[in-house]
Amino acid sequence: MKAIVYTKYGPPDVLRLKEVERPTPTDDEVLIKVQAVSVNRSDWEILTGTPLYARVGGLLRPRHQILGSDIAGRVEMAGRNIRRFQPGDEVFGDILGRMGGFAEYVCARERALALKPASMTFEEAAAIPQAAVIALQGVRDKGQVKPGQMVLINGAGGGAGTFAVQLAKLYGAEVTGVDNTGKLDFMSSLGADHVIDYAREDFTKNGKQYDLILDVVAHRSVFTYERALRPNGSYFFVGGSVATLFQIFFLGPWIRRTAGKTIRVLAVRPNLKDMVYVTELCEAGKVIPVIDRRYPLSEVPEAIRYLGEGRVKGKVVITVEHNN
Repeated sequence: MKAIVYTKYGPPDVLRLKEVERPTPTDDEVLIKVQAVSVNRSDWEILTGTPLYARVGGLLRPRHQILGSDIAGRVEMAGRNIRRFQPGDEVFGDILGRMGGFAEYVCARERALALKPASMTFEEAAAIPQAAVIALQGVRDKGQVKPGQMVLINGAGGGAGTFAVQLAKLYGAEVTGVDNTGKLDFMSSLGADHVIDYAREDFTKNGKQYDLILDVVAHRSVFTYERALRPNGSYFFVGGSVATLFQIFFLGPWIRRTAGKTIRVLAVRPNLKDMVYVTELCEAGKVIPVIDRRYPLSEVPEAIRYLGEGRVKGKVVITVEHNN
């Protein structure tokens, strides 16, 4: 089968389209004929090995040689212990723990997958898993957003940010989206009440405060975030610099005790129930999985490069064609 492979950390240039052996499912796995797979920020980080926490499990060399975690496709073969799926079923899910999605076939455990709604394309389904669950757990579970609250999403024009804006609006919040100049109109189209161009305005210095800040691209001091929170407000780190991450670990508890404000890392747990919940919202038209661009499997390097440049509005999806 064809797959996009890499053996060392680096830019997208280290990725190669190769013929590799098709995987064989164990008794507890299904073999999936991949139809679509979306690109996540985690793919960029694990490819480049930065920030340093992206090298967990592989300090000098990548732990997995094939990236790609948000997959959608058809079950080709099912292990003998599989009960929920059979060959021909259309499924989707997040296989971040093992990766391997940038290929014609991949194996996945039953618990990571759900049936793809018939009303959705494979591309739409592949755009949901990781980004939507991050957003849901940040906005609903940890942020506990309520009607009338002030919510700021830093990185609102990207994958998780796109879902976070829509979910925060769905729960009744007044939402501010922060991203680059090229995404201001896009964030407004998602429902953001206010938009900020980070190159022109620092949201931690404009005097405004928020009940919840969900930060996809954190790089500031924790004290600047504390200043931007309302009393009893919460800030959650989704991704960003190692320096900010360490500050949150060491200073977050102290800020909580002295200022009564929560500054923590969003510990996201891949969750099939949450993924299905957002998918149902998408089916109902309450949330939309936005796809910016589609690329064929052979152009995964270009797709990841585009994401790394910070220009993606929503999601980038890889479509996988099979020559039978």
